Amino acid sequence: MQIGKLEHLIEVAKTESISLASQNLHSSQSGISQSIARIEDELGIEIFKRTRFGVIPTEKGKIIINKANEVLMKYQELLEAAGILNSSISCNWQLSATPIWMTQLLYLVLSYNKTYPNVNIEISEKKPLEIINDVLQNKIEFGLIQAYQNTIPKNEKLIFEVLLEKKMKVYVGQNSPLLHLKKVTPNDLINYSLVLYNDENILRFTNNFFIQHQPMNILLTSNNPEIIKKSVAEGLAISFAPGLMRTDPYVLNGEIVPLEISDYEAEHISLGYIRLAKKELSNITKEFLQLIKTRFKNGIELADD
Repeated sequence: MQIGKLEHLIEVAKTESISLASQNLHSSQSGISQSIARIEDELGIEIFKRTRFGVIPTEKGKIIINKANEVLMKYQELLEAAGILNSSISCNWQLSATPIWMTQLLYLVLSYNKTYPNVNIEISEKKPLEIINDVLQNKIEFGLIQAYQNTIPKNEKLIFEVLLEKKMKVYVGQNSPLLHLKKVTPNDLINYSLVLYNDENILRFTNNFFIQHQPMNILLTSNNPEIIKKSVAEGLAISFAPGLMRTDPYVLNGEIVPLEISDYEAEHISLGYIRLAKKELSNITKEFLQLIKTRFKNGIELADD
């Protein structure tokens, strides 16, 4: 039995469609159908039932599909182990992340490339829902997002693992009158203009924060985090963001200062990665995630207020 046939089997089980599997694998429908038929003949088991709603695994077929997944994962581990021994792992790897992750990823990629110099990581900055769709469509192996605890994606096809939890903070310029306050309340911020990243979590927080107070003047909502940070640094407005932003160069240089919020019980924002539930992560991906966990443990968490 060839590995390629098992890949056909897994993709059909995932998509419940030979045509979709054909598109995803860039293979002909007849080729995929023949692979499935040969596996069923070889094992003497009907793996799929063909219905007008799609291709549905049988009960015995589900067992075979799970075993096929295990075989493919072991085969991938074999290839990666051989690559490490030969110091020749070479691939292009796509990763999507929300803006709050970007500064961290620069350090992580540099560290990761010391071990895997031939792995080219292409990072795309996207919104959480766009990243979730990329994972569901198998465009990326995993994505880095943030979400409120009660808005964490609930989908049986997905797993969201929390790596860190943070509270929202107010970010002001280095010359802001608010700097004499150790903590700020909603009333302290009423006369200030806001610049916000166009993210559902941040917008939701802002709405809830001022729900019992006079609405603030939102000067700008943007998908460009650099514009937002520059506006805050120049004293044009203030902004909200999770505590993870403390590692941003603007904050490290003192141009932007984070302030804690008082008189408001905010939900924690969970930062983590999202992936397909039935797809095991490759070893090189697991090592990248371990780098993130180590950095949070040894760096960011210890630097918390």
